[in-house]
Amino acid sequence: MREIISKLIETSIIAGKEILKVYDSADFGVEMKTDNSPLTIADKKANEVIVRFLETTNIPILSEEGREINYNERKKWDKFWLVDPLDGTKEFIKKNGEFTVNIALVEKGKPTVGIIYAPVLDTIYAGYNHTAFRLKDAMGKITQNISLDDFEKMAEVIPVEKSDSSFLVVGSRSHMNDETKDFIKELEKEHKNIDVVSKGSSLKICLVAEGAANIYPRFGPTMEWDTGAGQAIVENAGGKIVEVETKKELRYNKENLLNPYFIVYPKKEVL
Repeated sequence: MREIISKLIETSIIAGKEILKVYDSADFGVEMKTDNSPLTIADKKANEVIVRFLETTNIPILSEEGREINYNERKKWDKFWLVDPLDGTKEFIKKNGEFTVNIALVEKGKPTVGIIYAPVLDTIYAGYNHTAFRLKDAMGKITQNISLDDFEKMAEVIPVEKSDSSFLVVGSRSHMNDETKDFIKELEKEHKNIDVVSKGSSLKICLVAEGAANIYPRFGPTMEWDTGAGQAIVENAGGKIVEVETKKELRYNKENLLNPYFIVYPKKEVL
């Protein structure tokens, strides 16, 4: 599995390069999917790169940009790859740089391995085997056939100690709704110096995983591929993603792939 994880890291960088080719072009077309969410040629190109490698593992693939797979087929899967080749397409279109490549391995309904690469930030996050890592300036450091040992020597283990005493709440760049605002008001009763930062895509989960943010409440629609890689990273970093109503961790490969509302915590003991 370590060899596969190292190839996942390499593949995420290659997919990111394909995305940047489109991102840096003068203009690119945007289609609207059946749920009215945007789709670009960058999504498609990144998906092709990722799927090409994942198919060599002989593990089933569920991708946002792949074919729709009936639950009767999916429910037989003991493990599968969960992919969002370009998470944060709205941020991509706005050209604010806050989009990511997301790849997760889900086993028995739980994400166990997660890779998130932010091409514009050139930062990669990885979570596996009860440890999580962050590597900045990744594109120049991740070479072809890099070993996982070499990656771990270059990367830093997360979370890292927060540099200030403020209580940082991370929110969605596109979905700061009334429920989220009410949740933050309740937090203000318990914590002084609350700051709120908005981010796009799975970078919100990464902020919690790396120790930069204290909590991420999500009272808005997300799909399993939006959170799978992030959940693997934050849980391998010692944190947790739980459903708002049940307080149980998010589960995957449900018949309906829509996630319930959830909250991301950096440490399990806060639950």
